[in-house]
Amino acid sequence: MTLTQEEAFARIRLLRSPNVGPVTFRQLLRRFGSAVAALEALPDMAARGGRRMTVAHPDAIREEIAAVRAAGARYLFHDDTAYPALLREAPSAPPIVTYRGDVALLAEPAVAIVGARNASAAALKLALQFGEALADAGKLVVSGLARGIDGAAHEGALSTGATAAVIAGGIDVVYPPQHADLQERIANEGVLIAEQPPGTEPQARHFPSRNRIIAGLASGTLVVEAAPKSGSLITARLAGEAGREVMAIPGNPLDGRARGCNQLIRDGAVLVQTPDDVIELIEDFTGQPRSTFREERPAFTEFDLAEGAGEHPAEIESLLSSAPVPVDDIVRSSGESPGSVQLALLELELAGRLTRHAGGRVSLNT
Repeated sequence: MTLTQEEAFARIRLLRSPNVGPVTFRQLLRRFGSAVAALEALPDMAARGGRRMTVAHPDAIREEIAAVRAAGARYLFHDDTAYPALLREAPSAPPIVTYRGDVALLAEPAVAIVGARNASAAALKLALQFGEALADAGKLVVSGLARGIDGAAHEGALSTGATAAVIAGGIDVVYPPQHADLQERIANEGVLIAEQPPGTEPQARHFPSRNRIIAGLASGTLVVEAAPKSGSLITARLAGEAGREVMAIPGNPLDGRARGCNQLIRDGAVLVQTPDDVIELIEDFTGQPRSTFREERPAFTEFDLAEGAGEHPAEIESLLSSAPVPVDDIVRSSGESPGSVQLALLELELAGRLTRHAGGRVSLNT
């Protein structure tokens, strides 16, 4: 799909406007047909939700575009033919990313390798070997450019093939500093991807967002070493929720860094010991993973906002609280059509009064 310059500019501006996330962005495009039309409607929709809002200023978007160009990067939109097909399947897939490098690599079969930042020497060696073997077998190795396992996986993949790094900050920001050379090498020999605007320094809230992209790009995610409640386990959970393979290398139960992997295996992830195990799983991937590490999807995943009658947000708001609840529960409780409920939720979100959570859940901001 070829966008006009006006529509491309409007899409960036729409996504940078307050309270517009990936889900909201897609809903607005479906309802209004274009970002140009959606931008015009935003203030009135937010007012219906109970508060005023100001859309992103055009000058700020011009500055962003100039920064992307200065970094040698480009924009990739969710309906572009080069946008990764597997990532596009995710309801929360980023509508726009920036990238440096060979975007065509994102069409290759991919496997994510993630793990601990403070990894053991043995785990680092395994990550390097798995990255090397998988890339040599023609797989795109995806990771997050963090210290430890991520860096080792990227290094291994670059020695024999290609790798993709999804970073938590802007496309022009180096993080962690010790990976400056590796980040530049990936941009030149692989592909570097960022969801955040240029100039954004990575913060804690950015890493789970980055992890969902890593999981979304790959047919499967391999966890090499990870502590319980680590970011790597978040990536594995997201992969499982998306119906992708979840794999883990077992470790010594006395080592805290191995407990996360052992926990994954206990919960249904596939135990792997060699790169060939991973290759077999990925090559046989059909969208129905062999592992049982998967959560049920919400009953309602899409809503036709065009058919929504526009139920007043106040009536839907009365069904909400600070506790996250599935949207389909709100539909059932209200007796309204899914489109009508989602339109009301959208208006509350644009007003900054609603938060969306994983699994199609929402809560009221207090």
